[in-house]
Amino acid sequence: MNLLILEHRAEKYKEALSPKFPGVVIHAAAEEVEVGKFIEETDILLTIRISDDLIKKASKLKWIHALTTGVDYIVNLPSLRKEVILTSTRGIHGPQVSEMAFLFMLALNRNLPQVTRNQDKGVWERWPGKLLWKKKVAILGVGVIGEEIARKCKAFGMEVLGVDIIRRKLDCVDAFYGPEDMVKVAKEVDYLVIVAPNTPETEKIVDSKVLSAMKPTAFLLNLGRGELVDEEALIRVLKSGKIAGAGLDTYWQEPLPKEHPFWGMKNVIVSPHMAGMSDIYVEQALTIFEENLRRFIKGEKENLLNIIKW
Repeated sequence: MNLLILEHRAEKYKEALSPKFPGVVIHAAAEEVEVGKFIEETDILLTIRISDDLIKKASKLKWIHALTTGVDYIVNLPSLRKEVILTSTRGIHGPQVSEMAFLFMLALNRNLPQVTRNQDKGVWERWPGKLLWKKKVAILGVGVIGEEIARKCKAFGMEVLGVDIIRRKLDCVDAFYGPEDMVKVAKEVDYLVIVAPNTPETEKIVDSKVLSAMKPTAFLLNLGRGELVDEEALIRVLKSGKIAGAGLDTYWQEPLPKEHPFWGMKNVIVSPHMAGMSDIYVEQALTIFEENLRRFIKGEKENLLNIIKW
């Protein structure tokens, strides 16, 4: 059985897996140019993303495990065969993404970007910071990550609204709404946090109507996918001051072009799609992949964790 690990930390994954799975031939490649002819013999692929040109050559491929929660980059490959099993690393990103959400909220609340600009200039300027306590937050997408954010919000004394097609009973969510209630929810909250997946139903779900409904003191946080927000409409409300600011980790185009307006906006924090990363990511990801690999070797393909129906 041949496993190809295509990821910049491929050697670390190989180092952890090799002693536990001696019967699996493992090839580690940090970049596609390092894959070579091994792709033609690959049964299992562990990766974040892969080019369609390489997928075309993977004639023996049986299973792809994505080292991410979202798998749109893989599902949309034209040459991906329907019989290939696809699984994700859903369930591990709650700690890091929720911490990033709070980094955004606290930094925007206290105007940390201005603090750092003043530090660069040696300017002593003070102002009262806003509190998270008793503020209202809406979380769009209350899955594993959204629930973790909600729990942290409650610990800070916030009122939490959840927006999702599935309305679960959670002690950390005060009220649930459906996607059709987005405008109503936007009018009420001080923070709108986006952590939903990118699907045809969620594309531009945060449109001009939703953004225009937000309070001028409210902040938008996008840690899901850039496609969920009408970017042009967001630029307009940020420039006009119709919302207070935004913390952004995902965008329609990545890397974000140097000429993009977000870079120059003082009320925007631009993060290069790294909310899901962590210093122990390999350890986190392997908790799911190792279990799936054991099941796959035993022939329990239908029992793999986080199977994606596509």
